[in-house]
Amino acid sequence: MRNFEQVFGGEPTARAAAPGRVNLIGEHTDYNGGFVLPTPIPQTCRGELRLRPDDLVRAWSNNADDEVVQYRLGKEARRGDWLDYVQGCTRVVGEGSRHGFDLWLDSAVPLGSGLSSSAALGVCILRLLRAAWGLSVSDLELAQRVQQVENEFVGARVGIMDPLAASMGKPGFALFIDARDLACRDLPLPHEGELLVLNSGVKHRHSAGDYNTRRAECEAACRLLGVSQLRDLSSKDLGRIAQLPEPLNRRARHVVTENERVLEAVAALGAGDLETLGRLFDASHESQRCDYEVSIPEIDLLVKLARAEEEVYGARLTGGGFGGSVLVLARAGSASAVGRRVAEEYARRTGLQARVLSLARSP
Repeated sequence: MRNFEQVFGGEPTARAAAPGRVNLIGEHTDYNGGFVLPTPIPQTCRGELRLRPDDLVRAWSNNADDEVVQYRLGKEARRGDWLDYVQGCTRVVGEGSRHGFDLWLDSAVPLGSGLSSSAALGVCILRLLRAAWGLSVSDLELAQRVQQVENEFVGARVGIMDPLAASMGKPGFALFIDARDLACRDLPLPHEGELLVLNSGVKHRHSAGDYNTRRAECEAACRLLGVSQLRDLSSKDLGRIAQLPEPLNRRARHVVTENERVLEAVAALGAGDLETLGRLFDASHESQRCDYEVSIPEIDLLVKLARAEEEVYGARLTGGGFGGSVLVLARAGSASAVGRRVAEEYARRTGLQARVLSLARSP
């Protein structure tokens, strides 16, 4: 892989990085005003930048063809590829007289894995621009700008969780986020357990239609129930929710019950109760599979194989779904062996390689 000097000549003047994330629990709740519990993973997106004297932006990425692509500030136009994240960032923060730049990107967060490669990319780019352009933007505001880029320029109607996790998450801690008021709280991960992330080898795209359809279905359910967000409902409202037409009833039921599972998971983390946390993982997956319908057969197989392991407390689809990754909660010291056995059996049955992406524990 070529470095900045080999691509552009000379040295960069700004460097930044942002991590991918795995969501412990709370899927499709953030854009419904609910609760989420992500944690950063070791895999990051790294970037280097050097300002130019003109308005030209030149960019290179290790995840694209080995070529430099370019555009001019103020002339951003959606292309449908990775450069849209760069263009979206300059569109949302590039007001006024700004210099162009040369940009080098190297991401180790697997694309389409459900580990938020896009948010890591966006946060990395905006961190570089914050340094190079001298922007007065807090970490919270930076995350909001990344969400704006995905919603308004890229065309993915994502919530705030992914950019917040990339911007504010700390290794060894889960970040409890209230997506309504954006209050955040760090919770240490338990020493007694390990988090194993398995990439199914089936990619997903947030901007694909199914993801945006789920969000539209939630909004339709809100209109019929007379609430602004599904966050406003609780399990006491499940009777009303059951009266909604299919599939809106199941979509709303998932969000309401998932929000309550997040709160239970926060309590379980605080108590070091991994048995309860594992049961919540399992219940979350079943809700995603049956009510929200974002799982796929390969993901379900990985979950089934993981749950069959004696050392595993629970397993679930993590991320937006329609492919991506499975999160496994296992006893401390067992994750590597569990991952190897599950991956071997998964490969035997599907021909796909389930790559172990992260082992996260408290520092």
